[in-house]
Amino acid sequence: MSTATPAAQAYPTYADALHALVEADERVLVVTAENRGNIRKLPPILGDRFLDVGICEQTMIGMGAGLALRGRVPVMHALATFLVFRPYEFIRDDLGIPCLPGKLVGAVPGVLSDANGPTHQALEDVALMRGIPNMHVFCPADGEDLALGLPHVVGSPNPTYIRHNERPAPVRHAPFELGRAEVVLEGEDIGILVYGALFTEALEAARLLAAQGRSVRLVNMRMLKPVDADAIEATVRRCGLVVTIEDAFKVGGLHTILAETCLARGVLPRRTLAIAFDERWFTPALLPAVLEVEGLTAPRLAERIAAALA
Repeated sequence: MSTATPAAQAYPTYADALHALVEADERVLVVTAENRGNIRKLPPILGDRFLDVGICEQTMIGMGAGLALRGRVPVMHALATFLVFRPYEFIRDDLGIPCLPGKLVGAVPGVLSDANGPTHQALEDVALMRGIPNMHVFCPADGEDLALGLPHVVGSPNPTYIRHNERPAPVRHAPFELGRAEVVLEGEDIGILVYGALFTEALEAARLLAAQGRSVRLVNMRMLKPVDADAIEATVRRCGLVVTIEDAFKVGGLHTILAETCLARGVLPRRTLAIAFDERWFTPALLPAVLEVEGLTAPRLAERIAAALA
């Protein structure tokens, strides 16, 4: 369990963490579909172990599958919308069905695509990737969580979709385990299940609710497949209200996972609140404005949760 203390002062950037993995394991290659973003410093360092296929996401997935068949571990990069939607069949057939260890890193997923309209907003990605056989789904809470989890997911034999997120870490995170959630706060009145970019807002909302005398349990899910069903069940059994918070469509996301887990485990939450997008894309704006307009700031989340309790 995390102690919810202030975040560590230093942790590797994504590029540094990935560079270290390439240096440590000769099988690992970095591939991009002309989306260098946070890995732009790597090409001159990695040489022929950095490959850019151009704006050809389908080609990248097919090539990555071929590399994986020959013992390589390709870590493939593109904007989340184009990485997941355009080559979906290739991901399913070439990586998922044969269970090849290709890693897919989706840039600016969810609300992190803050200045873009619907064509560039990946809100269906979680549901689609969960449905692919053998696919793992890693949704780090922030940059430190990403750095902690990256060696584990790159080292896994399964294909993995990673929602890239390097927001500043508001807490010092617990060590990472595949398929295990992180309990950040313990409580019994309210149980908050969250992942990805909205973790910071959920943490602050939990603190605001605690200041009002509420006992709040906060769980950073970390992975949505394989999912930590034990952490979900414990939250349902302990808490009067279970809240799911996510920057994705509600259908197929964490709220759906909650329902699936409750059915499989034979538990029934007393009350639930789903904070997600419901077949509607968010208003294009810079991130602070997106959070404000969509009711996803910490104060608005606390208000919505308190209203559900009332």
